[in-house]
Amino acid sequence: MDDFDRDVYCIGGLPFDAVDLPKTMSRLRDAKYKKSPCFLTTPNLNFLALSQFDVDFRSSVLHSDIVIADGAPIVWIAKLLGIPIQERVAGSTLFEALGKEWRRKMKVYFFGGPGGVAAEASAHINEKSTGLTCVGYHSPGFGTIEEMSEKSVIENINLSDADFLVVALGAKKGQAWIMNNLQKIKVPLVSHLGAVINFEAKRLKRAPIRLQKIGLEWAWRIKEEPHLWRRYWNDGWFLLRFLITKVLPFIVWNCFNIQRLKRLSQKSTVVLDDNGVDARLVITGAVLDPVSPETRSILRDASLQNKSVQLNLAEAEYLSYGMLGLLLLLKKQLDKQGRQLKVIGLQPTMRKLLSWNCLTYLVGQGVKN
Repeated sequence: MDDFDRDVYCIGGLPFDAVDLPKTMSRLRDAKYKKSPCFLTTPNLNFLALSQFDVDFRSSVLHSDIVIADGAPIVWIAKLLGIPIQERVAGSTLFEALGKEWRRKMKVYFFGGPGGVAAEASAHINEKSTGLTCVGYHSPGFGTIEEMSEKSVIENINLSDADFLVVALGAKKGQAWIMNNLQKIKVPLVSHLGAVINFEAKRLKRAPIRLQKIGLEWAWRIKEEPHLWRRYWNDGWFLLRFLITKVLPFIVWNCFNIQRLKRLSQKSTVVLDDNGVDARLVITGAVLDPVSPETRSILRDASLQNKSVQLNLAEAEYLSYGMLGLLLLLKKQLDKQGRQLKVIGLQPTMRKLLSWNCLTYLVGQGVKN
């Protein structure tokens, strides 16, 4: 199963789905009722910062089935770039919304959290008559990924008959644990929602709605968990650098080139052929948003060739955020096959565009000029 029909856009080298809370809820219901497995990832600014340097962490986001903007700065960046992500969909908000679905019971299993917290969260949920029922929990402590992935641990999760596995091990470790066990887990919906267990256990209070709406939930989190100040301080500096070195230069370049790109887009082509060893994807001109169904179909066909794909950008002038997002989905499908997305014919303009979109890691996969 592929996901080339996703309304996905590249922000900071990661694919983000342009979905609101109702659309996200619909995808989660599909996971449960249509048996359509879903690995949900909820990146905030810290995710974006970590993904710039940690290949495995970034890969866990690329391999997700839906990626929602959890952090307000992600939404601010999207609006600056003209990407149609209109609202923040926080993991905690999503979990609260599931609890209000009285007629659609969701069975949840908690994995992680400090000792005793998962048990408290389970008890509080089951004391209430809501749309959620906790059918199990496990606090694995501070072991390695391998120790937390023992056969008995996975079997207990699968035997719980849960619909939703909520992992809380810290962002990097939690995403790594999910990637390590995703193929063995039979629970249809899996996500790392670190703070949810603490909120449900009443160990922490979530920020008031008014602070959430103006993007100041981080300040409340520091009040609740003072040790987080350093993380938010580093994230703040990352955001400033990201805006100055990536977002603003791209916006300025777009302003000066928008009319030319519109003309080029009228003659743009995306062609798939075969050079024997690899499939070859040739893009010419400027691909603008929204990306056409025909182009999506070609990318899907490229992923089905059971070959590595050469992406020829020698005649390409511009790739939109949506097109870059779809290329990340192509990389995802090729990764699953043990294949590569190889960039060839990269010109100076495209090098700048890839750099501004934090996609230079694609260049590292066998780029040729």
